[in-house]
Amino acid sequence: MTDHHDSAARAAERNEVLAKARAAKAVAARLATLPTPVKNELLVDAARALIQRTDEILEANAADVAAGRAAGMSESLADRLALDASRVEGIASGLRQVAGLSDPVGEVLQGRTMDNGIRMRQVRVPIGVMGMVYEARPNVTVDAFGLALKSGNVALLRGSKSARVSNAKLVDILQDVADAHGLPREIVQLLPCETHESVQDLITARGLVDVVIPRGSARLINAVVENATVPAIETGTGNCHFYIDAEADLDAAIAMLLNGKTRRPSVCNATETALVDAALPAADIVRVVEALQEAAVTVHGDVDTLGALGATDIVPAQEHDWAEEYLSMDIALAVVDGVGGAIEHIARWSTGHTEAIASRNAFTLQRFADEVDAAAVMLNASTAFTDGEQYGMGAEIGISTQKLHARGPMALPELTSTKWILEGAGQVRP
Repeated sequence: MTDHHDSAARAAERNEVLAKARAAKAVAARLATLPTPVKNELLVDAARALIQRTDEILEANAADVAAGRAAGMSESLADRLALDASRVEGIASGLRQVAGLSDPVGEVLQGRTMDNGIRMRQVRVPIGVMGMVYEARPNVTVDAFGLALKSGNVALLRGSKSARVSNAKLVDILQDVADAHGLPREIVQLLPCETHESVQDLITARGLVDVVIPRGSARLINAVVENATVPAIETGTGNCHFYIDAEADLDAAIAMLLNGKTRRPSVCNATETALVDAALPAADIVRVVEALQEAAVTVHGDVDTLGALGATDIVPAQEHDWAEEYLSMDIALAVVDGVGGAIEHIARWSTGHTEAIASRNAFTLQRFADEVDAAAVMLNASTAFTDGEQYGMGAEIGISTQKLHARGPMALPELTSTKWILEGAGQVRP
């Protein structure tokens, strides 16, 4: 009986995902041609509705937080999940910001008139149906909607079970605003999240879903990228390195390292590994270690190597530490043989997100920039600067660590494709 019930529930879940994907596909053409002023007005009205209905949002969110804590959720996860009035205002502010950004749809990237008189141009167009798989934070629900709408895409959102009630309320509010504008509620939909299989249903819905973007832990991203038959854009696992060269300004290097590690340890652009040039004096290497420890960062490294230099309280590093995205006040630290050693270490362990160097040698900086393979390379700057807003791109859907279509912060232009339009007057090809 239980097996039959489970299989029936599973079939119902799959049918719901596919039905919503078909509904999204059906409204994609209408959304793709929506004028910019209409999109902007809808975004501003959605921001206003979120503020007006803050009490409803907080009530829904309180249910999620209470359920999470009852199930043993850690306080750090509960904090990521929790909303208050100021956080709702921040989410609404994000929509207003997107409304103020330039609309990429219709932008002419290049064009010319062919010798036979045909006028050709390449223009930006929406991708279509955008699937988003993400974890805990309810703000991603609204961020994804806002960026999808402005770039002319329909949003299919598969949030986590832990934020189910919050996400349902947020999407209901967004759909009400769409309805008030005479637009289909299906321009944004929330997918079921009772089982992990609903993710698989989304990422294999070829012909209905045009792209899927995972945002969250390395485990989530890998599961999506490895199992998707729909095109997937890999985002954001960040094992970011910071290399301190023997010719660095040590005070500035330490300040950049601490900023990258301690500013917000839980984000993907946080520094997770420090690489220190073996040519530095032992006292300077110890200074780097102690500066981290004084900032309450736990240093994982080779105890014998660092101990021989005079460093203490080192946690013995295991093989997995060099690949770790800690997202906490921990850092792996290795002594390497100059910039060449740093580049070799990064090549082995990098996730291709952000890699940084501190040096005053122009040739060393150039070599690092040329040879390190990552979405962002920072020369004498903190890893924390890999961010769409910092780049002047406005809001972002995530940081792409792949090499096709989009790489680095994914803002509005990266959520579009292109179309070639050729306009003739009856020409035929000889």
